[in-house]
Amino acid sequence: MPRGDKSKYNGKQKRMAEHVEEGYEKSGVSKREAQRRAWATVNKQTGGARPGPKAKHPRKSAKSARSSTRSRSTSRSTSRSTSRSTSRSTSRAGATTSASRSAAAKKGWQTRRANAKG
Repeated sequence: MPRGDKSKYNGKQKRMAEHVEEGYEKSGVSKREAQRRAWATVNKQTGGARPGPKAKHPRKSAKSARSSTRSRSTSRSTSRSTSRSTSRSTSRAGATTSASRSAAAKKGWQTRRANAKG
């Protein structure tokens, strides 16, 4: 299959790419760049070319996929929680108060209001 061949994409992905491409062209992007960005967007959102419903692919059983995901997530969460708890306890001394957050919010509001007028 030559590079750039779109025959492996299903109809939904092709329609999605067309729609995204039209949006880029409306915003003033060249035709070629709009196509490139559209297919990059489709690839990112859908994970690349998808076979149609008649394609034969070996599938993992739902049970094995679920068990591997669970084992990974639990091992990650335990390692993350211990590192976070130690960093939080040390950074609590310099935490901002609600009064300082409120003052910062008021200052931001005043700045946005002044910039909107000017």
